[in-house]
Amino acid sequence: MSLLSTPAFKLLSATSTLAVAGLLTLSSPAGASGGDSDHDGMPNRWEVSHQLNPNRANARGNADHDGLRNLGEYRHGTDPRDEDSDDDGDDDGDEVHDGAHSTDPTDPDTDNDGTPDGDEDADHDGTDNEDEDDADESCVADDDDADHDGVDNEDENEDGTSADDSDSDDDGTDDGAEDSDDDGTDNASEDDEQGDDCQGDDDQGDGGGDDRSGLVTYVVR
Repeated sequence: MSLLSTPAFKLLSATSTLAVAGLLTLSSPAGASGGDSDHDGMPNRWEVSHQLNPNRANARGNADHDGLRNLGEYRHGTDPRDEDSDDDGDDDGDEVHDGAHSTDPTDPDTDNDGTPDGDEDADHDGTDNEDEDDADESCVADDDDADHDGVDNEDENEDGTSADDSDSDDDGTDDGAEDSDDDGTDNASEDDEQGDDCQGDDDQGDGGGDDRSGLVTYVVR
């Protein structure tokens, strides 16, 4: 008997013909192909990897309060659970609003000049990028304080301290209680003197940035 005339070969040929003709649909587990079950513009795989629900439309959510909604985070390759994905001191939403020509939310030093984007002054108005939105930033959007020393991550480099070490000089005193510039005001209170309405009101201890209560502008681009 010829191989071409065997039942197994005939079945294989018939299956191949149906598949080519589009009459046979091979099923796969939901989400395995990286689809978008809730049709919110964000692939299932990406939502799951960032602890979002792929079965509930949540493109307009903004868990990290950085001014950039989930859909915008997906489009720009940033983390919807981290207000400052590239750790340059400038929130993701602010970087997107400023534009990639001056600052990129996925690159801590967009112009490669050795200065983090947050410490740049893109519009040359005397205010660093990281502090531009402080006047209209809500308390809940205050910048992270990773080491819980009372000084926001974005301000640690200005004080000469580490954002990941609450006692950078190992002298037994938290960085927030230090007075790096010897002006009589401790690091944690430096910007509170500027009329910070969020004193002690944020979960990081309100360490820097003269943040005031106000509206947060959400950006999706």
